[in-house]
Amino acid sequence: MQDIEILYTNADAAGAKGGTMTIDQLIDAVKAYHPSTDEALIRRAYACAAAAHEGQKRNSGEPYIIHPLHVAMILAELQMDDQSICAGLLHDVLEDTSVTEEEMKQEFGEEITTLVDGVTKLKQLQSKSKVENQVENYRKMVMAMANDIRVIIVKLADRLHNLRTLDYKDRAKQVEKATETIEIYVPIAHRLGISTIKSELEDLCLKYLDPDAYFEISELVHKRLDERKEYIRKIMDRLSKELESLGIHFEISGRPKTLYSIYKKMYQQNKTFDQIFDVSAIRVIVDTVKDCYSVLGVVHTLWKPIPKRFKDYIAMPKQNMYQSLHTTLIGPGGETFEVQIRTFEMHQTAEYGIAAHWQYKEGRRKKTAFDEKLTWVRQLMEWQKTATDSKEYMETLKGDFFSDEVYVFSPGGDVVELTRGSTPVDFAYRIHSDIGNHCVGAKVDGRLVPLNHVLENGNIVEILTSKNSEGPSRDWLSFVANPSTKQKIRQFFKHANREVNVEIGRDMVVQDLKKDGYHPNELMNDEALESVIARTSFASPEDLYSAIGFGSQTVGSVTGKLKAIYEEKRNEEAEKKRLENLESSGEVHAVHGPQSGDEAVRIRGEGVSNLQIKFAQCCSPVPGDAIIGYITMGRGISIHRADCVNIVHTKQPERMIEVEWAETKKSKFFSTLRILARNKTGYMADIVELLNKMEINMSGLQVHTDADNTSHILMTIEIDDAKQVYEVMRKIRTVPNTINVFRMNG
Repeated sequence: MQDIEILYTNADAAGAKGGTMTIDQLIDAVKAYHPSTDEALIRRAYACAAAAHEGQKRNSGEPYIIHPLHVAMILAELQMDDQSICAGLLHDVLEDTSVTEEEMKQEFGEEITTLVDGVTKLKQLQSKSKVENQVENYRKMVMAMANDIRVIIVKLADRLHNLRTLDYKDRAKQVEKATETIEIYVPIAHRLGISTIKSELEDLCLKYLDPDAYFEISELVHKRLDERKEYIRKIMDRLSKELESLGIHFEISGRPKTLYSIYKKMYQQNKTFDQIFDVSAIRVIVDTVKDCYSVLGVVHTLWKPIPKRFKDYIAMPKQNMYQSLHTTLIGPGGETFEVQIRTFEMHQTAEYGIAAHWQYKEGRRKKTAFDEKLTWVRQLMEWQKTATDSKEYMETLKGDFFSDEVYVFSPGGDVVELTRGSTPVDFAYRIHSDIGNHCVGAKVDGRLVPLNHVLENGNIVEILTSKNSEGPSRDWLSFVANPSTKQKIRQFFKHANREVNVEIGRDMVVQDLKKDGYHPNELMNDEALESVIARTSFASPEDLYSAIGFGSQTVGSVTGKLKAIYEEKRNEEAEKKRLENLESSGEVHAVHGPQSGDEAVRIRGEGVSNLQIKFAQCCSPVPGDAIIGYITMGRGISIHRADCVNIVHTKQPERMIEVEWAETKKSKFFSTLRILARNKTGYMADIVELLNKMEINMSGLQVHTDADNTSHILMTIEIDDAKQVYEVMRKIRTVPNTINVFRMNG
């Protein structure tokens, strides 16, 4: 029996892992699991990276080479091969230095270069938006994953070290990186079964996305740590004696619950800390599957199991290869705890996922049954080939593959993983698009069910098809759960009626422009259409019209771009004259506030009083905020917060103009807050009551609730200054069921 080990995840401690490291330490770590490693190759990769990054510094002030060294060390902890270690050392060389891809191939060969290129982000494309650039990066990453799964493992190691050192970034960047990580990289780590990385990423994301909750839970955990250690130790002692008497070889340890997993139950399920069953847990590791079930029998004999809290992931493994027995029990004093039981091999897989089954360790790739465990990567490839809309792509990526799962069986006994809430139609399309297109009925557990029947874990699903079927019904789009299913149905209608869709889409654009008083011929010229296409993923105007016709692209998103191009061109000459007048003078003029008529903002430039002044709604600046003016095309001067993302990332800095707050009488300003909350009865009433007590007027409200019962609230309030905004945000965070609050910033 090994000593109790209860080490609750601490993201602060993890962040400290960003300190000094040497190439010798890395080599020693690799040799510990791979004595015959090509040390010369790894040292050569380090030398190349050190030379390429010479003079570069991280935000912490450390030499940049510290980052690749730590990335490589994370890969060594996963016991990755020499090529992956080298890719970790070189992963930023192509992106951030003058070293070319050809030079890297000559020095390190095709394999390492391909890994590095797969990790390297696409260069910013001037014709595309930030969202579309992000989508392109994800598309490239998925393609690289399909060719060599090591690409994403290196990327995960890179992301983990970046989050460990995120304290050195500003608040906006912290939130941006943490949000992207929790939405994309954490689910990928989960899919790959790499729990060591997944768990640390989750806790680090929580630290930056909801710091109040993070520190609250951390304090609760550590406050009761000694008490829980003693409780678990007594349980382990009793269980160990029983197992030793049976002659079972085992290892036993206390298993910590991550802060993020506690957070999800406390804040998303509205539970108290004491209501969480498995804050305390025990893990038992044995030699064989037979021993696993023997230990389970002993555990259920010693303590009473809680009904419906037993899960057999050995008989029915998760898609990420995870296998274990989980049971929750009532222990001494009525306290609950969890026991996990698995073999040593299962434990390696649970901790390191795909890295524990690495096929490249002998230097060559072998086609094995293990490839079948990565079917989801191939599924990603299939539907991304047809996904043209950036929004649709991201929704499918997050919703279909990274959501809660339900496991059902085919009639042949194969396990099929689906998004929770899936129907027989989702099942049919997951098996094959042709089965989905010819589906006419379904049986669940041997009885006929409607096609909108919601599937549950353990259902046996049989799809009835007909060669005479004319294809899917548009009504299916209203009840299927998987975004990829919706995409496949839309693709059917797209290809079946392309010519009709093109005409419908073109007519929809024409009518929408006429409705707003425009002459379509003036806006729908070749130059304007090419400009619109450059900002999308469509190859031609016909493809764009077809997408509008069958509903995958909104007409407003296209006509909006056409109108903007037209208005920008029409007002360009007039705006140039105003710019010249502004640049030729340094006189100060006052601009009126949003409501009061008092002088609120001062800006420089002759003729400013002839321009319309407005406060930007994207960031809602208020007195106390650092501000900047932006000269718009035909709409005067827009006042933004200096940290507004629309200003930070502008491609036309010449339109910026210095502004400052003036001395004013008491004025009211508008500020928009984004609130994430659990959808509970009475929540908005609590918010309204809070605002009334603070004598704050609410002037606008939008509420949207996700499928996971999370409410997204946009609330506009009238306030005096920035200090009052942050006081409101602080108090909203104290309202029960609040997850987080942000100021809108672009």
